[in-house]
Amino acid sequence: MAMSAGTAEGEPMMDINTTPLIDVMLVLLIMFIITIPIQTHAVKLDLPQDQTNAAPPPIEPVKNKVVITPAGEILWNGAPITKIQLRQYLDITQTMNPIPELHLQPDPQARYVVVDEVLAVTKRAQVEKMGFVGNEAYGGAF
Repeated sequence: MAMSAGTAEGEPMMDINTTPLIDVMLVLLIMFIITIPIQTHAVKLDLPQDQTNAAPPPIEPVKNKVVITPAGEILWNGAPITKIQLRQYLDITQTMNPIPELHLQPDPQARYVVVDEVLAVTKRAQVEKMGFVGNEAYGGAF
């Protein structure tokens, strides 16, 4: 005895065959994906122009000295710089091989806030080869 699926023998099926419909939809989808143009996104940037007569940043290959004056001025190898320039110089030194040492020499009369900001910049730049110079100036403070 055969199992029947609810229809009598000889009656037509009332369900639609969806297999050809799915095949046609997949072919149309693939055709649509192929015909989509490749979209390129352009980002407009104003890049700095190479200046042949510009001096390279004053970065020494062996050691660099950062001095903090009593007036709160930051000196990189004797030249005054800002904290942004300090970060740029430190980033450049971290890419050099071998990495040059950084000598930090705050004046005894310099404000601690400025020294702390410089230390924070060096920490964010991930400077590992750093030393303090001129600690003998603080010998009589305690």
